[in-house]
Amino acid sequence: MKWRKMIYLKIARMSRGSNTPVPSIISFGTKIKGHILGGDVIHIDGHLEGNIMCEELIIGSRGHVYGQVKTKHLSIYGLLQGSAETEDVIIAKGARVTGDVVYSSIAIEPGAMIEGRCVKIQKNESNVAKPVQPELKAVSTPNKKVSA
Repeated sequence: MKWRKMIYLKIARMSRGSNTPVPSIISFGTKIKGHILGGDVIHIDGHLEGNIMCEELIIGSRGHVYGQVKTKHLSIYGLLQGSAETEDVIIAKGARVTGDVVYSSIAIEPGAMIEGRCVKIQKNESNVAKPVQPELKAVSTPNKKVSA
């Protein structure tokens, strides 16, 4: 199973072109408290307590993320406890997600565990909810006089 994942990730990165940056890796046994903002590919096999914003996030089979994730591509093989907003998400067999996932495209393997909601976002502008202006009405109180 590990070889298949490695080959898939290598092919996916090669298809992006020769200017593909090297991923940032938080290895097993590393614990980080804080936010990660920016970066292309981040692979987490350690523990991260904080929010992440990047292009692609891979939570490895031994990885734990506690916080909010905002990324274009998300692959979860370990644990995500918090919310995620992404275009594409893969939740692999053995992965565990506790929280809400907002996505455009999702793939969930049998054996994955999700405790929360999976909400599909629509790209179509006509389906976007528009803010509603509340109507203000004068309220009269029976026993009080209002002076102007």
